[in-house]
Amino acid sequence: MKKVITGIIVILIYTGCTKEKISDRLLPEPDQNERLIAENALKINKGKNTIRERFSPPEGYDWIEEKPGSFGYFIENFKLKPYGSQIVKYDGKPISTQHLHEAVFDIDTGNKDLQQCADAVIRMRAEYLYKAKKFNEIKFHFTSGDLFSWNDYKNGTRAFVSGNSVNFRKAASFDDSYQSFRNYLDVIFNYAGTISLNKETKPVNKNSDLKTGDILITPGSPGHIVFISGVCRNKEGKRLFLLSEGFTPAQSVHVLSNPFNPYFTPWYDLDIHAEETKTARYFFKPTNFRSF
Repeated sequence: MKKVITGIIVILIYTGCTKEKISDRLLPEPDQNERLIAENALKINKGKNTIRERFSPPEGYDWIEEKPGSFGYFIENFKLKPYGSQIVKYDGKPISTQHLHEAVFDIDTGNKDLQQCADAVIRMRAEYLYKAKKFNEIKFHFTSGDLFSWNDYKNGTRAFVSGNSVNFRKAASFDDSYQSFRNYLDVIFNYAGTISLNKETKPVNKNSDLKTGDILITPGSPGHIVFISGVCRNKEGKRLFLLSEGFTPAQSVHVLSNPFNPYFTPWYDLDIHAEETKTARYFFKPTNFRSF
């Protein structure tokens, strides 16, 4: 359970995609036989270990090149677990639904129920900035609006919640180790969510601007979020997209399959102007694409 701080009181609710509370937005599980339809529809290079290497675009499409050093390049070249890996929860147990993903990112979930849907995006963004040594950019808002940076945390500042307020004060010695960075992210996961992440990003106004690293989000308590993890384009300029997500309870970050078009799975046809956008485990209404 994650803490959400409002301007009035501190309440304990899920800030992520709580399954029990969003059943009206969760899609019925498709027939598992659909995977048999798609088995040979698109080539999946099962022995490769990055998104860009493992997933071939549909015929007539080519990968859009991401600039080295960009967030998109980081995502497309992030290491994946071996093909066929299960989605597991923070306690190491597999989730019940294992037929709606095509790959699992090789990144830890932690041992607490914290790294849920918005947190998975925060994790990927933070890991990118950390690897790129852009430490001054590693900062996220709590749902309350309070900003907490990695620079503050590594220098010993800690967040203290009392009643309806958040106070920051120095309570630890300097520690810029990776473990300290992970501890910082757990604090962010506990107090941030889709509402704060929606405010920290800017809207995408044109389909041609959609790129790897952009997010599709429903802000709320609960809400949900997926992120674009690959883009391909044909000669006419039409684009298709890979989508990835975390979920609740906290579980492996994974690439989604596309049960609505098993011949093109895992690629999605996306439109920022669509009234709603259906993904394998959730539908977004309205469609709300945003960018860092």
